[in-house]
Amino acid sequence: MLKRKAKKSQKTSKKNSRSEITSLSKKEIAIKKRRAARNRQEFISFSATILAAAIAITAIFAIISSSKIAIMASLGFICIAFSYKYPYLGLWLFIIYLPFAGTISYTLGGAEPGAIFQLAKDAFYIPALISLLLYCFKKRQPILIPRKLIPSLAILVGIVLLNFLFVNGIQQINQPGGDKPIFIGILGIKVLLGYIPLIFCTYYLIRSKKELLFFTRLLVILSLICCVMGLMQFIWLKTGRCTGTIGVGKVLFKASTDFRCLFGGSLLFNEEHGTIRLPGTFASPWHWAWFLISSAFYNFAAAFNDPLFLWRMISLGSLALVFIMAVISGQRIAMVLIPPIFVGLLLLTGQIKNWQRFAKIIIGLSVILGLVAIPNQEVIQQRLNSVYSRWQASPPYEEITMQFQNSHNYLKTVLIGQGLGRATNSARSLGTADTVKLIEAYYPKLLYEIGYPGMLAFLAFVSNLTYLCFKSYRSIRDRSLRGIGASFWVFVLFISYNTYWYPLDTDPVAVYYWLFAGVILKLPEIEKQEKDKLKVTKD
Repeated sequence: MLKRKAKKSQKTSKKNSRSEITSLSKKEIAIKKRRAARNRQEFISFSATILAAAIAITAIFAIISSSKIAIMASLGFICIAFSYKYPYLGLWLFIIYLPFAGTISYTLGGAEPGAIFQLAKDAFYIPALISLLLYCFKKRQPILIPRKLIPSLAILVGIVLLNFLFVNGIQQINQPGGDKPIFIGILGIKVLLGYIPLIFCTYYLIRSKKELLFFTRLLVILSLICCVMGLMQFIWLKTGRCTGTIGVGKVLFKASTDFRCLFGGSLLFNEEHGTIRLPGTFASPWHWAWFLISSAFYNFAAAFNDPLFLWRMISLGSLALVFIMAVISGQRIAMVLIPPIFVGLLLLTGQIKNWQRFAKIIIGLSVILGLVAIPNQEVIQQRLNSVYSRWQASPPYEEITMQFQNSHNYLKTVLIGQGLGRATNSARSLGTADTVKLIEAYYPKLLYEIGYPGMLAFLAFVSNLTYLCFKSYRSIRDRSLRGIGASFWVFVLFISYNTYWYPLDTDPVAVYYWLFAGVILKLPEIEKQEKDKLKVTKD
């Protein structure tokens, strides 16, 4: 029945596209062809110019520096130029690059790739953002979407800037020869607010239902590729083709780039001591864990809501691989969270009511996981023991409470916080262990940096965003659009109030959170476009 419906929808869309083509006059067809030829010629000319400039940059940097710096400079120039000229292409490349950023960084940059590699993805994002902003100014298009988000965002930005001026600024004056409070603050602002404009970018990037489906399918394919690469990493370690972690003492219990295998960065693998923390394609096991958690949401969205049966099956396979990798990668947080996230999505998105599709997917997922679990019962038991021992040693609720208390104690001397970036992990290279703290819980981290006013302002902003996203997806009547919106909204809800560790400070959650919010807010307009197309077809 479902197959017949999918085929019917495909035939209808093809029929509609044919009718649109035949409805165009010969003159309009000729104009479209000339425009396409002109755009093609412009792209070729631009590419040739940029390539010539990149070769020149490579030659100059190879003379004054190393060949590695020369290659990075030319690649950076190409990314910036193309992303500015073609912002939509830049944003798609940004999304594609994100899951492989850790692998590329450690492959090209070595054991310590440096800050330039951490910022490499912004060579796609920032030029594309600037280009879109200039376009909107020129065409007088809205910048901040939706307008109801502006008050809470303005309050947050105001508090952050005041904190930067009166805390980081004063620290810079009082410590002229110490660390770099201004640069730490700038990086803190970038991490806290830098990807919020993705809401605006996504609003213009996803312009139709076709592009929305391309977006979800692209994420599914990226998840599938990354999980397969992660599985290869595990097999190579398991079979001894990669040596794994060797040594004595603390070395056996801490991930390190010294034992990197195939992809990603820091790795820990020693079966004798039962210590496994794989990074997959990311820089560290922690990044990989949150990639798997994020993947559960959009794979679920596609598995239940893609109009094509083939893509639902591909998404189901990708979702099964996410479950498998959460276990064999040694990611305790992913292993603990993904099953309840799946159940929560079934309940909160209303998919449990669609029992026919629900039953088929559950049976398919159970069969796949069962076939993998039966021969690997020992591995699963090891992971369960690891989760239990970790919970016994340090329960998450106790850890979060303790970090809230510690951050509160620091505010006794400075009520508005210790300064932006002072507890941001990526800013640690700009300071010392005494000046940049490691706080492994998100809202205690905000409390330490920007005090109660800043933390409450951020909480108010994400609460406002979550509410507007809820209203947006609930207004949708199209079943597939509503299902995708509901899945993305559950992700936004979960991350908005999650305080365990700091996923909003790290890839990929720091990007996916704002991307998904932008998609949800665009759904009503996409549905309206689909209704208008249907009316035109009927007429």
